[in-house]
Amino acid sequence: MRVVILEDYEEVSRWAALHIAERIQEYRPGTARPFVLGLPTGSTPLGTYRELIRLYGERKISFANVVTFNMDEYMGLGEDHPQSYRRFMMDNFFSHIDIDRKNIHTLDGLAPDSGAECLAYEEAIRAAGGIELFLGGMGNDGHLAFNEPGSSLGSRTRVKTLTGETRIANARFFGGDPQRVPATALTVGVGTVMDAREVLVLVSGYQKARALRAVVEEGINHMWTLSCLQTHQCAIIVCDREAVDELKVRTVRYFRDIEKQPQGRL
Repeated sequence: MRVVILEDYEEVSRWAALHIAERIQEYRPGTARPFVLGLPTGSTPLGTYRELIRLYGERKISFANVVTFNMDEYMGLGEDHPQSYRRFMMDNFFSHIDIDRKNIHTLDGLAPDSGAECLAYEEAIRAAGGIELFLGGMGNDGHLAFNEPGSSLGSRTRVKTLTGETRIANARFFGGDPQRVPATALTVGVGTVMDAREVLVLVSGYQKARALRAVVEEGINHMWTLSCLQTHQCAIIVCDREAVDELKVRTVRYFRDIEKQPQGRL
């Protein structure tokens, strides 16, 4: 696991966007060999999306041959609902770049058969050749996508009941009322994310410090689902100074020293 420690949220966003852009450029995607990118929603990736839009506007990157799969979607919300994750992605990213709409994949919160929808999503990822890079964020309790504490580390795309803590955290998008936040969601599984050839996770703020300590310094534990990254062959956590507030001084010193050296295999 590689842990990149930067000063603030803005630096985290710029670093992540440049890394994604460089990976796409190095891959040299084409119509027959697209770059497959997994994407999250929420407030954390917004800065990264803004930076990617800027890079696109400066003609430093194209998304014409990029295929995307989003992590999750609330059950019961259609794609045009103001708080659906499909709408979030269109408003904050997809509408501002040159991605082909047929290359955008999101889970359908109104699917009549949610089980079949989840199976079809997994098959679509496989048919696309697997995810090259999965961008993600981390919840205050260490969850990844909607894989709440206690989720199986081998889980696949499925219906998941959301905890009260998650609904409270997301209430800011629903007028501040946790009861208006859907109680269930469709989400990729931990195993789905771990199948990606690279996983890049953004972590920012003091409120994430306790979870980051558990993920980085403690053992693999399904109560901190992001700790699964400890076994991934190419995992990067990009975090700011506030997020490492509970890490040991020696841990912080170690990862900062590593970043000063030429980067080899993780």
